[in-house]
Amino acid sequence: MDVLAPDQLADAARLLAAGQMVAVPTARWYMLCARAADPAATNAVFRAKQRPTAKPLLLLLDSPATAEALFDLSGDARLLAGGLWPGELALRLPWKPGAETVAAVGSPALVGCPDGILGQLVALAGEPLTAAVCSISTPAAGDADHPALTAAQVAGFERTTGAGIAAVVDGGICPQGRHMTIVDCPAGAAARLEREGTVHARAVEAALALAGGPHVG
Repeated sequence: MDVLAPDQLADAARLLAAGQMVAVPTARWYMLCARAADPAATNAVFRAKQRPTAKPLLLLLDSPATAEALFDLSGDARLLAGGLWPGELALRLPWKPGAETVAAVGSPALVGCPDGILGQLVALAGEPLTAAVCSISTPAAGDADHPALTAAQVAGFERTTGAGIAAVVDGGICPQGRHMTIVDCPAGAAARLEREGTVHARAVEAALALAGGPHVG
């Protein structure tokens, strides 16, 4: 497994384009990333994590405009994307009728537009990526299996699992150690806070209230 510096993201993008899996830091922890359009690559993420395929991956986009092209966005979804993307918020979104869906992320899809190093990589890749935490997934995870917070822990995960990670982008220590906040955004209905995480529930409410939208349920 190669160790790349943050200024080597072009190398990471080339590995992704070649169907490889790359570990990338976020404020929360390191994520395993692969091309969304490559079933072999997304299957490698499931295998690495020992994750049931019934537990979908996160879909990463480069902008709210890309989300508009792929998903049926409610008014609330547009407000949340406009106010809190790029960032640590994930929206559960229904695909547009006729859109080419991604089996690995399911329907509705959990969609993020990341900032930081991961956001830069998605932009360089020029296409949607899938992602999941660099750790063994439940129910296979044991008490000692924790998300990787450093590049060294990603290397340890690789040694233990033989996951086949092509490279890790070393962004130092990921300090937050919490999940993303998830808001369910059904088409034509009010948004609903599904899980609070790194984005506070009041921030979600503020993104809606600033534009006169309803409070989340």
